[in-house]
Amino acid sequence: MPTILRWILYPIVVLIGAVLFALALGALAIIYAYPQLPSLEVLTDYRPKIPLRVYTSDGQMIGEFGEEHRSFVRIRDVPASMKQAILAAEDERFYQHAGVDLVGVGRAAWSNLIGGGKRQGASTITMQVARNFFLSSEKTLLRKLYEVLLAFKIEASLGKDAILQLYVNQIYLGQRAYGFAAASQTYFGKRLQDLNIAEVAMLAGLPKAPSAYNPIANPKRAKARQLYVLRRMREMGFIDDRQLADAQRRELVIRREAAEFGGHADHVAEMARIIAWEQFGEAAYSQGLRVITTITRADQQAAYAAVRRGVLDYDRRHGYRGAEGYVELPGADADQDEAFEDALQEYPDSDELLAALVLEAGPAQVRAWRRGGEIVRITGEGLRFAQRMLDDKAPPARRIRRGAVIRIARDGRGVWSIAQLPEAEAALVAASPVDGAVRALVGGFDFGR
Repeated sequence: MPTILRWILYPIVVLIGAVLFALALGALAIIYAYPQLPSLEVLTDYRPKIPLRVYTSDGQMIGEFGEEHRSFVRIRDVPASMKQAILAAEDERFYQHAGVDLVGVGRAAWSNLIGGGKRQGASTITMQVARNFFLSSEKTLLRKLYEVLLAFKIEASLGKDAILQLYVNQIYLGQRAYGFAAASQTYFGKRLQDLNIAEVAMLAGLPKAPSAYNPIANPKRAKARQLYVLRRMREMGFIDDRQLADAQRRELVIRREAAEFGGHADHVAEMARIIAWEQFGEAAYSQGLRVITTITRADQQAAYAAVRRGVLDYDRRHGYRGAEGYVELPGADADQDEAFEDALQEYPDSDELLAALVLEAGPAQVRAWRRGGEIVRITGEGLRFAQRMLDDKAPPARRIRRGAVIRIARDGRGVWSIAQLPEAEAALVAASPVDGAVRALVGGFDFGR
C-alpha cells in the first residue's frame, strides 16, 4: 500500500475504531447502569416539602415555618405565559424530544466547537428533574450518564405535563423559594396567575443560576437574563413585537425584604409553631400543616396598635435618649448606597420606626438616608422631640451628628420626624367572655427584639 494512502486511511481507521469503542463502552454502561436506576416512586407519588402555616380564624396567614418556602401548584393552574417563558428559557423542544434533546446536543456541540470561550449546554427540563430529585451536583461523566438514563426512564413513565409540573414545583429559584409559585410571592408578592409577561420572563431566567440572576442580589444581571428570555419568547412566537417592546420597557417592582405576614401576630404564630413541633417533631415543617388559631384579624390589629401606641406615648414622655449608634460613612468615591445598606444591617426597622443614617445634622435640619436609597429631610416640628441632642453641647456619645444611626417615622400627612425605640415593654391578651377563646395576643412591643 502506498505510503500516502496509509497516511490517509490511518486516521480514518483510528477514528472509526474510537467511535465503535465508545459505542461499545456506552452500551455496556447502559446494560450495567439502567437496572440500577432508582425507583420513580418519589416522582409518581410526589410529596413536596410544604412549610407549616399559621392562620387567624378568619383566614389571614400570620406565620410560615420551614426550610423551603414552597407552594404547590398544579400544571393546569400555571398560566400559559409562565409555561411559555420556561420553555423559551430552558427547553424549547420539550414537547418534541424523549428526555434528551439530540438536536440541542448537536447545536451545543457545534457552538462549543466553533465558538470557544463560553460553553453552551443542552440540559432538558426532564434532565433537570432527574438531577434535582436523584443526583448530586458534581460534574462527572458517570453522573451525566445516569442523568441521561434517568431522563429516558422518566419520559417512559410520566407524561410531559406531569414532568413539567414536577419541574415547576421543585426547582430552586433563590431566596429560599422552591418552585415558581413561591418565587412569584417572594420576588413580586403576587400569585402566578397575576404576573405580567415581564415578570414571568424574570422568573423563567432564574433556574440557570438563581444566585447570579437573582433580581434582589444582582438586579443588572437579572435584567439582562430577563431580556434574553423575552427575546427567546418572541423568536418562538409566544409574544408579538408590541408585547416584547412593552415587557422590555416595563419597570419591575421587586420585593427587597422578606414577606411580612398580616395581622402583626408573630407571638401567636410562634406559640402555634411550638405546639405543632411538640406534637409532630421536625415533620411539622415539611408536611404542609395548617394551624387555624382562635385569633381574629380585627381584634389582633386593634390589640397590636394599642400596645404600640401606649408604649410609644409612655416612652416619649420620658424624653429623647439620643442616637442608637454611629458608623463611619464612606467617601464620595465609594458605592455609598451599598455601604449604607451594610451599615444598617444591625439596625432592623421596627414597623413604623425606621432606621436611618444621618448625613448632615444641625438645629434647623437633619438629612438622613434610609433603606432603599431615599434621602429624608427633617425640619421644624419633626426635630422638636430630639432638639436637645442636636446641640453642640449634647453628650458626644448621644449627639445627633453625621454618621449617627437614628429612628425616623412619618405621620399621616407624610411629614418625617425623629423618633426612638422605646425601652419599656407591654403585653396584651384579649379573651372571649363566652368561651374563653383568645381573640388577640401581643407578647411585647416588637417580636424581633
